[in-house]
Amino acid sequence: MRPNAASLLLALGGLTLTPLAPTPDPLRGFSPESARIEREWEAKFRAIPEPARLRSMMERLAARPHHVGSPYDRANAEWIRDQFRSFGWQAEIENFDVLFPTPKERVVELVAPTTFKAKLQEPTVPGDPTSGQHDEQLPSYNAYSIDGDVTGPLVFVNYGVPADYEELERHGVSVKGAVVIAKYGGSWRGIKPKVAAEHGAVGCLIYSDPRDDGYADGDVFPKGPMRPRDGVQRGSVADMPTYPGDPLTPGIGATKDAKRYSVAEAPTITKIPVLPISYADAEPLLAAITGDVVPESWRGGLPITYRFGPGAARVHLRVKSDWSLKTLNDVIARLPGTSEADQWIIRGNHHDAWVNGAEDPISGMVVEIEEARALGELYKQGWRPKRTIIYAAWDGEEPGLLGSTEWAEAHAPDLRQHAVAYLNSDSNGRGYFEVEGSHSLESFINGVEKDVADPEANVSTWKRNQLATIRRGTPEARRDAREREDLRIGALGSGSDYSPFLQHLGIASLNLGYGGEDRSGIYHSIYDDIYWYTHFSDTAFVYGRALAQAGGQAVMRLADADLLPFAFGNLAETAQRYVTELQQLRDRRATEIAERDRQIEEGAYAATSDPRAPTRAPAAEPRAPQVEFAPLLNAADSLTRAAQRYERAYSQWVDRGGVTQAGSAGASTLKTINERLLQAERALTTPEGLAKRSWYTHLLYAPGFYTGYGVKTMPGVREAIEQGQWSSVNGEIGRVASALNREAALVSQLADALGAAR
Repeated sequence: MRPNAASLLLALGGLTLTPLAPTPDPLRGFSPESARIEREWEAKFRAIPEPARLRSMMERLAARPHHVGSPYDRANAEWIRDQFRSFGWQAEIENFDVLFPTPKERVVELVAPTTFKAKLQEPTVPGDPTSGQHDEQLPSYNAYSIDGDVTGPLVFVNYGVPADYEELERHGVSVKGAVVIAKYGGSWRGIKPKVAAEHGAVGCLIYSDPRDDGYADGDVFPKGPMRPRDGVQRGSVADMPTYPGDPLTPGIGATKDAKRYSVAEAPTITKIPVLPISYADAEPLLAAITGDVVPESWRGGLPITYRFGPGAARVHLRVKSDWSLKTLNDVIARLPGTSEADQWIIRGNHHDAWVNGAEDPISGMVVEIEEARALGELYKQGWRPKRTIIYAAWDGEEPGLLGSTEWAEAHAPDLRQHAVAYLNSDSNGRGYFEVEGSHSLESFINGVEKDVADPEANVSTWKRNQLATIRRGTPEARRDAREREDLRIGALGSGSDYSPFLQHLGIASLNLGYGGEDRSGIYHSIYDDIYWYTHFSDTAFVYGRALAQAGGQAVMRLADADLLPFAFGNLAETAQRYVTELQQLRDRRATEIAERDRQIEEGAYAATSDPRAPTRAPAAEPRAPQVEFAPLLNAADSLTRAAQRYERAYSQWVDRGGVTQAGSAGASTLKTINERLLQAERALTTPEGLAKRSWYTHLLYAPGFYTGYGVKTMPGVREAIEQGQWSSVNGEIGRVASALNREAALVSQLADALGAAR
C-alpha cells in the first residue's frame, strides 16, 4: 500500500566505500556457542535466495490483475499456499468476509462554463502486454467512497489538508456546497475527503499532479518511470486513522457469523463521493477555475494558471458502487518450534493488488516466499528453530489492511499471549535499507543490517546508511551516525500490515524494505506491472535477494535466540527525545499564537492585505497555557534507569556465558524471562485506546488523525497540542507517563530476574 518513501539517505557520490567487516559483532541474546552455531546456519541461509527465482515468481503472481474477490486473487493464494507446503511448511488459507465496494458508475464532467467529460480510462501502452488486460482490471476509483450524484462549483484546495483550508479561509474562499479538487500527496488520500466534508464540500476529486510524480520529475512511462498523462492512482479513502480493516466489524474478525454494522452505520466510510482522476483529465477542470491566483507553493506542473475558485466552473460527479461482501484469502504457514514453540515470530507481506501490482506488493511477496524456501531448506538439513515461525501472505491490504487486521482481531487473545514480534514488508525497490518500527528492536535490527551486503555498493547495508547520513544528514544526524552505536530507525504510522500488530495488540514490529534510488510514478495504476519493474526498479532482483537475506536472518535470530534480543536503552532514549519534542512543540505553539494574536490586535493583517486581492486575518486563539510535563519527564527518566539496569544484568549474563543447558534451573528461568520480554511492548498500550479512536491502543506510535500514513509519536499529547485542545493535554500526559512507568517497572523486574538466572 505504502508508496516508496522519499529516502533521506541520498547517493554517496565519490565516497570511498569499505568492504564488509571481517569480524562480526556478538549476537545479542546468544551464548558464544549458540552464536557460533547460529552464524553457521545464517551463512547457509544467505547463500540460498536466488534473483532468478524472484523474477520467475513475480512473472507468475503479477501476470494478471488480482484485486480482492477476483479469480486470480484466489488462484495466487492457492499457489502461494502450495509453495509453502512444498517447502515443508504447514500452510492453510483462512477466509474472512469483508465489505469491499467495486465501481459500477463513474462520471466526472465539467458542465459550465464549457463542457468536458473525463475519460477515466488508463490506455494500453504498446510493448507492455499486461496494460491491455482491461476486462480484468478494476477501473480507477477510491474504495469506500460513498455513493453520490452531486453538482457544484469547483474549488482547488491544494493537497486538501487542514492547513490548506486555513489558507482558503484567509482568502475568503468557502467550499460549502462545492466539489473540491485536490492533489495527491501531503497526506494519506483518505484525509482529503474527510477534511473537505468537515468544511461543507459535497464531492471530492483527487489527481496526481505532474510536479509530484509526473514529467516534472523525469521521463514518463513507458520511456521512463514517472506517471503518464492518463495514469491514475487508485486507493482506499476509508477513515483508517479511526480504525483499519473491515468497516463493518471493528475490533472483531469478519467471520461469517460476525455481528456487522450496516453500510450506513460504518463510521469509516466517506461522507461525500470521491473519485481519482489523471492529470490529463484534471487539466481542463483546473483551467476552467477562475478567482484569485493561488500561492506559489500551491502551484503544480500543468501549463495553466492555478486559481482557487469558486467561479463559473461547475462539475458534475457521480459515483455508484457494488457494496457486496467479498471473501479474503489469507495464507498462513507455520514452521513449528521446539523448546519455546509457544512463542511466535510472525512475518508478513500482502499478496493482493489494485491491478497487477508487480512493485506493490509482489516485489515484497516474492521475497517472503523465497525466505520461506530457504528456511525450509535449512529445516531439511537439520536446523530447528526454538520458536514457532509464522509466515503470512495477507489479502485485502490495499483496501485498508483487511486481511491482516481481521486475522489479528480474530486471533487477538492468542497473539497477545504468544507473539514475540511481527516483521513486515511491502513494496521493495533498490537503494538503501529502510527500517521503521519498535525501538526496543532498534539495536537488534542494526545487528542484522551489519551482516547483509548492499548488492551494488560492496559494503554492508548498515555502513552505506551510516555514510549516507554523514554525507546528507543534519548536523545532529551526522553526529549520531558517527558516535551512536546504532543507527536510528523511524517510528511507524500506518500504510501497511504492521498496524494491527503494533498499534492494536502491542506486538513489537518492524517494517523492512529497500528504496530511495528508484523513482516511481506508477503507484496504484495499471502500469505497476512486470514491464515497469524490470525496466525501472530492481531490474536484476538483487535487492530482492538482499531483503530476503535481511528478513530471513531477522526471523532466524528471533526464533533461535537463547534470550529474546530486546534492548530498552534506545527505547528510553527515544522516549526522552519525544518528550523534548513535545516541550518544544508547546513552546513553539505558544509563541506562534501570541505573535499572531498581537499582529491581529495591531492591525498588521488588515494593513498589509492587498486591497485588490484582500485576505482575511486569521481568527484569534486563546493563549497557550502552561503544560505540566513533569510526570512525563520523570517517567522517561525511570525508563532510562530501568534500561540501564537491564543492560547491566544482560552484560553479566553474557559474562557468565549465557544459559545453554536444557532442563537446568537457569534455562527454566530464562524461558520465564522470555515469556515476560515478549509482553514488554504491550505495557505501552492502554485498553481504552486513543481519544476518538479507541482501536489504536499504543501510546507511543499511531497514524496521525489528519495525516493518515504519517506517524504521530506520543499521539495523544502531540495532537492535543497541535489542535489547541489544551484542556486535555495534561490528562494525555498522565496516560503516557503511566505507560512509561509500566514499561520501566517491567524492565526492572526483568533485570532482577536476568541477574538471578544461573
